[in-house]
Amino acid sequence: MEINSKIEKAKKGDQIAFTFLLDFYWNEVYGFMLKRTENETTAEDITIETFSKAFDKIASYNPEFQFNTWLIAIAKNVYIDLLRKKKTNLFIEITDTEDQQAYNIADTTPSAEDALIKEQNLSRLLQCIKELKPHYQEVIQLRYFQEMTYQEIALKIDEPLSNVKVKLLRAKKLLAEIIERNR
Repeated sequence: MEINSKIEKAKKGDQIAFTFLLDFYWNEVYGFMLKRTENETTAEDITIETFSKAFDKIASYNPEFQFNTWLIAIAKNVYIDLLRKKKTNLFIEITDTEDQQAYNIADTTPSAEDALIKEQNLSRLLQCIKELKPHYQEVIQLRYFQEMTYQEIALKIDEPLSNVKVKLLRAKKLLAEIIERNR
């Protein structure tokens, strides 16, 4: 079967096989997450994270199970992690005294130090982005600085949606490696 040969090629690092698997299973994983999240952006982000994790761990894939079942299991785990993060951020106990102290703070604008730190972090991030190849820089810029959807990016750069998804997946992975290397 063609899928099994693509999985084997992907295990050996074949980028064309990765792209094929992403295209072939994208709608299934995305549709699964869209039903659960009821939010297109969240479903897209979870789906991208799912494929990123799957491709990182493809060597551990057990062919006794269906590949799509494995992907859905990863997607569920990514979603559960997301829910846990949201839950811990939402339910922080605040005492009346802390609440009053927060209310009494007159000036919530960032201090000069806060502004400088933010500016330096952004400057470092932009330096890291400049280390990427130009086509990766472009998709990062369009997605995260201009906040375009995947579809809008595909139209802007005149490439198929699947190419945009793969480019963003690779760009994020490479950017994370550059950031880690520059720490």
